[in-house]
Amino acid sequence: MKPSPMAAMTMLNNSMPKILSSVLLLEQLQRDYPKIDFVAANRFSWHGGSRVVSYRPESLSSEKSTHTLLHEVGHALLKHADYTTDIQLLQMEVAAWVKAHELAEAYGITLDQDHIEDCTDSYRDWLHVRSTCPTCYARSLQINQTTYRCHNCQTTWHVTRSRLCRPYRRRNERI
Repeated sequence: MKPSPMAAMTMLNNSMPKILSSVLLLEQLQRDYPKIDFVAANRFSWHGGSRVVSYRPESLSSEKSTHTLLHEVGHALLKHADYTTDIQLLQMEVAAWVKAHELAEAYGITLDQDHIEDCTDSYRDWLHVRSTCPTCYARSLQINQTTYRCHNCQTTWHVTRSRLCRPYRRRNERI
């Protein structure tokens, strides 16, 4: 179901305090997308298996948090579930921000492009560290979910599946 731009424009009237307009945006999203569950949590995220958008209620007064909420709804609308490579995760993040732009336009919100670039840069930086060979520092390709192999020196290394922790690299012996 597409959001009603007229209702959204009324809802987000500039004369409203930000906290009120953010809460009203959340309520409007809940009405517009009844197949998505919105759950208060300690961080913003999308859970594809359970179709849940988690959000931080205490931060809804923040403009960046409103943008992040639209980003997570973007994941939901794009039906993002799981990824098999790090580059696929980065592509999903970019696609969710593109969808967030569409949603923002429909709801009369202007997204902060610097915030979006900061968010996507965090994934680019994460990918850069994970894909850098610990032996010769060449950028390398991922060969499965947790393994990279350097095309230059043939070093292989393992990385954690988690995208939420520091990107450690555990080196294997050269083959």
